[in-house]
Amino acid sequence: MTTLVTGGAGFVGSHIAEKLLQQGERVVVLDNFNDYYDPALKRANAARLARFEGCTIIEGDVRDRDRVPRLFAERDIQRVAHLAAMAGVRFSVDQAFLYAEVNTMGTLNLLEAARQHGTPHFVFASTSSVYGATSRLPFTEEDTADRPLAAYPASKRSAELLGHTYTHLFGMNFTALRLFNVYGPAAPDMMPLRLMHAITRGEPITIFNNGNIHRDWTYIDDTVQGILAALDRPLGYEVINLGVGHPISLSDFITTIEQLAGKTAIRHTVPTPLSDPPITFCNNEKARRLLGFDPQVRVQDGLAHTWAWFCQTFTG
Repeated sequence: MTTLVTGGAGFVGSHIAEKLLQQGERVVVLDNFNDYYDPALKRANAARLARFEGCTIIEGDVRDRDRVPRLFAERDIQRVAHLAAMAGVRFSVDQAFLYAEVNTMGTLNLLEAARQHGTPHFVFASTSSVYGATSRLPFTEEDTADRPLAAYPASKRSAELLGHTYTHLFGMNFTALRLFNVYGPAAPDMMPLRLMHAITRGEPITIFNNGNIHRDWTYIDDTVQGILAALDRPLGYEVINLGVGHPISLSDFITTIEQLAGKTAIRHTVPTPLSDPPITFCNNEKARRLLGFDPQVRVQDGLAHTWAWFCQTFTG
């Protein structure tokens, strides 16, 4: 079986591709190596993947309406793990066109190529940000999720709806996984890494609402387990939350890193931006029932693993 992993040189995508390759499967990685964060990190991930005999690395863009359909035909793609995206809620505020082009139109381009080729199974990495500032806690898939707070979640929600259209009209399997605050060693441009750098350097950190916002941090290993399970289970059309279900305040999150570092952060508080919800909180019952999802890593342990990697990488 050949799986196309879009964004396969990125943080989550490279973990998915590596696991599939370790299982002896063929993987085609499609990535445009953009500079949203340091492309050298993606190049290093791609080089690691390229050592596997079953891996093909293709530098390209999901928006390319000529190349993407040819890729399906030439590589005989049987399933798709679509992880390529423009990420970042706050960055999307002033970049709405870019986010719509990559996240919505890029997904549509892949869906149409999959339909033309007869590829039956499509797993899409969506985001918990689609829930916006909903008052329904914990977040459940029954929520309409029709009040996104920025272009990033709006573009992801639009892609989810396109997935329903293609399932309804063409009989595809489309699973949208709403990922919750994925973190772990080597995660680029993520809050844990930025906080660790700032605390060790004695630099001030900006925190929202005096640290009184909550996030449902989900360790990379647990996220990968859920995505792989979705790839193995065609379910028609489903939207599934993928998170731990135990939010932690930003203040407590920082305190945990302070304890690991043995240093106190210099905190500078500002109001929470309009683009950011006060909480992410996952109801993962559906993931447990349909995917056998069983997250194992508490945020305190995940941060300890991330801190050990940080020390080895930046201070060792």
